[in-house]
Amino acid sequence: MDNFKIIYKILKILEKSMDIEDFDKDLLSAEQLGISYARWCRIMNMLVSNDYIMGVEVWNSLDCNHPKAALTRPELTLKGLEYLEENTFIKKAADLAKGIKEVIPGL
Repeated sequence: MDNFKIIYKILKILEKSMDIEDFDKDLLSAEQLGISYARWCRIMNMLVSNDYIMGVEVWNSLDCNHPKAALTRPELTLKGLEYLEENTFIKKAADLAKGIKEVIPGL
């Protein structure tokens, strides 16, 4: 799976969880996302480091070649919400362009 699709999926899950009192952290597990634990840790590290999410503990371990991550109470930040909004807009624009291309051959 493409890394950006995984990132989008994680952010979307967190956005939908904003209405839930008791969030099921298993929804964000490496297994649920269909990726390796190492990739999951790296993606979580990127999301935390770039302020897209909070409530995730990330650390480096001497016994491992990748950062480790643990979910405490993951939440979407304002920057994460903005990312979702921008990507939704871009997707809609791309779909519109695709539709125009189908209607007007030769574009």
